[in-house]
Amino acid sequence: MLVARLFAFTSFIFLLASPTWAQMQRPSTCMAVAQALPDIVYVSAPLVEAAAGDTVRITYAGHSTYLIDTPAGIRIATDFSGAYGASPTPDVVTMNKAHTTHFTRSPSPEIAHILPGWNEEGGGISHSLLVDDVYIRNVTTDISRYGVFEEDANSIFIFEVAGLCIGHLGHLHHRLTDTHYAEIGRLDIVMVPVDGGMTLALDGMSEITRRLSSSIILPMHRHRTPMSAFTGRMGEAFDLDFRESNSLEVSLSSLPRRPTIVILAGV
Repeated sequence: MLVARLFAFTSFIFLLASPTWAQMQRPSTCMAVAQALPDIVYVSAPLVEAAAGDTVRITYAGHSTYLIDTPAGIRIATDFSGAYGASPTPDVVTMNKAHTTHFTRSPSPEIAHILPGWNEEGGGISHSLLVDDVYIRNVTTDISRYGVFEEDANSIFIFEVAGLCIGHLGHLHHRLTDTHYAEIGRLDIVMVPVDGGMTLALDGMSEITRRLSSSIILPMHRHRTPMSAFTGRMGEAFDLDFRESNSLEVSLSSLPRRPTIVILAGV
């Protein structure tokens, strides 16, 4: 294992020196480096150290929209349609196009950064954006619904802030490949659709969630699916934490010791 980690760290430094990484505004501290897929070795070598007390607030706004408020005061709204999280105006919104409940064609001009998870002209889209204290990137997945297939038309968005790696799976329709996992990297917190029908079936979604091994799992996009249909598939290794509030505050030092499914009010 020690040899594997030394190999991974050496590979990580090599990646930092490569032209692709040099073009990024800020190298990812959450990216995975693999010695040999699927046995991924995660490297935690933050290039920008978070202050010990840096806290991120995460709020469930509705449907698949979570609000992420960073220590520097940047507000992000995920899968933004305008129905949830529009006031006060977020600084950054991410969108996916599976349904009109996950995007809007008429976002407020006051939103500084609008990040669609798809390319209107076809093909994939790549985001690498530093906004004050948060670095935002994406990993594309495919849309496959009702007989329609669109390659790289959906995005998993990853937010790196205060030393935390926060992922939003979007409107995910299929199991992830080893390459996807390597591109995603470490996720301390992951937002997971648990409807079991319009997105990936729950067997597949729970498999993905277990493999990501995040400290905090935040369900979303539940509709009428019983929460137990998802949590029951996750197994005894995951604790359950039902909250009366729709928000939580989390820092790198306050992550739970056991992986925990946190169900915020409204979910």
